[in-house]
Amino acid sequence: MEQYLPIIIGLLSGAAGGNIAGKLLKSSMGTMGRSLTGIVGGAGLAGVLSMIGGGDVGSMADAAQAATSSAMDPMSIVKSVVGGGVGGGILTAILGMVTGKK
Repeated sequence: MEQYLPIIIGLLSGAAGGNIAGKLLKSSMGTMGRSLTGIVGGAGLAGVLSMIGGGDVGSMADAAQAATSSAMDPMSIVKSVVGGGVGGGILTAILGMVTGKK
């Protein structure tokens, strides 16, 4: 369960980031649309940020072990929250502008 915590946090903060960005941009996508777009963007950026870390890039086994053992690390949780919120907000803003729903 610990390895899924950053993903879950990224999804929830992505939904929050999408709703905040949608409200600030006065998007007419609706709460469900902003939430879904935020979840997708949040999961994407939180996933990318969880893969980024210090250490030896050449050793894939060490990177995999570090990723699974540090799920409860406070920095991992912060990366998930920030990555999810920012990713959700960015994707919602882009989709709102592209679809013209302002």
